[in-house]
Amino acid sequence: MTTRSSHSSPLMPTPPRAKRVPHRLEHHGHVRTDEYYWLRDRENPEVLAYLQAENEYAATLRSHTRELEQTLFEEISGRIQPTDLSVPFRLGDFWYYTRYEEGKEYALYCRKEKSLANPELIMVDGNELARGHDYFSLGNWTVSSGQDILAYAIDTQGRRIYTIGFKNLTTGETIDECIPSVTGNMEWGNDNRTLFYSRQDPATLRSNQIFRHRLGTNPKLDTLVYEETDETFSVSIEKTKSKQYLLIGSHQSITNEYRYLNADNPESDFQILQARKRGHEYDVDHLGHHFWIRTNDDAKNFRLMRTETKTTSAIHWEEVIPHRLEVFFEGFELFENFLVLEERRQGLIHLRMLRTKDGSEHELNFGEPAYLAALGDNLEADTPYLRFGYTSMTTPMTIYDYHMETREKILLKQEPVLGNFHISHYQTERLFAPASDGTSIPISLVYRKGFAPNGTHPLLLYGYGSYGASMDASFSSPRLSLLDRGFVYALAHIRGGEELGRQWYENGKLLYKKNTFTDFIACAEFLIQQGYAAPQKLFALGGSAGGLLMGAIMNMRPDLFHGVVAQVPFVDVVTTMLDPNIPLTTGEYDEWGDPNQQQFYEYMLSYSPYDNLQPQSYPHLLVTSGLHDSQVQFWEPTKWVAKLRALKTDNQRLLLRTNMDAGHSGASGRFKRYEETAMIYAFLLDLAGSLDL
Repeated sequence: MTTRSSHSSPLMPTPPRAKRVPHRLEHHGHVRTDEYYWLRDRENPEVLAYLQAENEYAATLRSHTRELEQTLFEEISGRIQPTDLSVPFRLGDFWYYTRYEEGKEYALYCRKEKSLANPELIMVDGNELARGHDYFSLGNWTVSSGQDILAYAIDTQGRRIYTIGFKNLTTGETIDECIPSVTGNMEWGNDNRTLFYSRQDPATLRSNQIFRHRLGTNPKLDTLVYEETDETFSVSIEKTKSKQYLLIGSHQSITNEYRYLNADNPESDFQILQARKRGHEYDVDHLGHHFWIRTNDDAKNFRLMRTETKTTSAIHWEEVIPHRLEVFFEGFELFENFLVLEERRQGLIHLRMLRTKDGSEHELNFGEPAYLAALGDNLEADTPYLRFGYTSMTTPMTIYDYHMETREKILLKQEPVLGNFHISHYQTERLFAPASDGTSIPISLVYRKGFAPNGTHPLLLYGYGSYGASMDASFSSPRLSLLDRGFVYALAHIRGGEELGRQWYENGKLLYKKNTFTDFIACAEFLIQQGYAAPQKLFALGGSAGGLLMGAIMNMRPDLFHGVVAQVPFVDVVTTMLDPNIPLTTGEYDEWGDPNQQQFYEYMLSYSPYDNLQPQSYPHLLVTSGLHDSQVQFWEPTKWVAKLRALKTDNQRLLLRTNMDAGHSGASGRFKRYEETAMIYAFLLDLAGSLDL
């Protein structure tokens, strides 16, 4: 085994050998030993010291790019308009919006009564709430039915554990009442005094309870109205478009169940809308005299049904939009005179409008080869306007109001990008790469005009491919800093997402998970073959479950990529999925498989990045992590890097940077979050030999 010269460097962080007592894990007659298992202890001073040593080591190796990092950070933050305002949306008698003031990190949450010409009321100032905290997030807010009481949830650690506060919007006084240790998911009853909210298990953070709180009473006496005892399900509370019903949703990877309650009678009991049946996914809204239900019952790509409010079980459902093999039905929006369908065809979103009176229809045409269109804030049903957003890899997020009667499209706002930005300077494409089994994998690309696919350019390939999450082609102003320096950016729409329908997801999960990895590799090879990437300047990036992708492709094809960035990577798959006491495990058996069953244990063991590290050469690697991450525990990237240091046989850079004050999403704040982006870009530009650009 060749030894890296840097192994002898005094800067190299090494876990204290006194703590290297291998942990023995045995399942199905198979024994694994994990000498880095002890790094799981977040409270252990030696663990914290090791993380700090890794941070210092990463800072030392980045010292020659520090000036570039600062340049990139100033460049990226300089594209952001210092004073900004979101597009106001109507809810009842008020218009709500957020705005940013120059030099401040957090938003002000505001409203105006009846007209935007009227005086502004600042409901809460995120900058004031964040004072004294290294991390701050206002995760959710909701106004009571009388529109005079604000409930808002804040997290000051990054672990998705919120505290609900209240404010009287009439008097401007903060109410001396709070509900700690909750999920932040909440909704008001229509009596203007009752708030329903969800609470999580303190260990697993699984949202498992719905409580009812009466304003002015002790939260310790709140009533538990529903508890989800099945550890594979989580719960949430929401209100229908009609504002007439409250819904408790029980959610699992492949199964849903809803309970409903008339919001005018918040003290009543919730009733089951349709009892759960394994494999039946449905979601619900209400308007007029009907519940409207998007369901996959006898419809893999989903169909739309409706039923009268007094007869909610499935035997009474009537079909409105049938199932279609070539169309994935993603969602819908209800209006008094129109039904709007969000449909995905050939990987792209289409918005289709149906007039409820006569069934006539039309749809919006977006006209680019790759884009993202999405329904916006449509909180009121008594309007002819549809709010939607549009973006592509060359077009900043643009918000429109679309008059469904006259078909007039009104531009409300396009994300401002300061500096010398012009849409015409950039070009986007969509390609299709052949996978190892012959499947065509879509790839969305963007580059600065003047680019020629001559095999000389650096290229960054991004991938995710899990949970049925579709990674659509969208704009990123920070990304301009790479494009303007000669990079091509490519997005691989690999299996495990849902870009090409439900089957695309199912062919990239459970015992088909390796398709996600081989698809990504096929896309990388195709981009080299077609001249979009120089073989020695090909880079990969992914985060969370996309970090699992990064770890897997590094083990499978360590020769293919020059450098890899893994953000908060889920890399210790088997150990994590065998531990039901940490967040996300039990709810994800239908995504990865239950390793307590031998078939799934052996399959996930065959690709788990941590378990498949070998004494071989690996690409340059930058890993990011958050000490308080509740979705991918900090020890996964920490253990992975420690083991990789011991096994890798090359001189390539290996950096681990742990944010000691944040969780899964990294640093909070409007500008501060881009410090990590600048670090990643400097890492890539340095490896690509583009420091002088």
